[in-house]
Amino acid sequence: MNDLHNCMRAKAVITPVAIGAPATKTGLVIDRQGYGGVEFIASYGSVTTTGSSVALVVKEGDVTGTLTSVADADLLGTEALAGLAAGARVAGTGKEVSKRVGYTGLKRYVSVDAINAGTTSTASLSVTAILHCAYNEPTTNP
Repeated sequence: MNDLHNCMRAKAVITPVAIGAPATKTGLVIDRQGYGGVEFIASYGSVTTTGSSVALVVKEGDVTGTLTSVADADLLGTEALAGLAAGARVAGTGKEVSKRVGYTGLKRYVSVDAINAGTTSTASLSVTAILHCAYNEPTTNP
């Protein structure tokens, strides 16, 4: 197949949520068995306070209970670029924006934690895992 629809699967890691300050939202663990890679899409809502900042931490593991931070060499892009910096809020950059970071490692289980280290709560945030390069196509929906 030569289309995205039949060779990927989307799974919620963090459903839309506001994160207090300071606070961490732990993402659901995703089993990437049967897929060659994962792209995490972080979507930020209408953040209005300049003190909000979100850092994403991508984690991996051979079992679900012992995930550790992913080495930078196993990421496409950076966690910092996928996060949300404190500062001016402009639609498309500081609010109402989606950002991404990819995982190229070989561990079976992956997840993302969102950490608000800022001084104010963050408006709606969600993270979706796009599992891609399916070993068996077409994939099922959902």
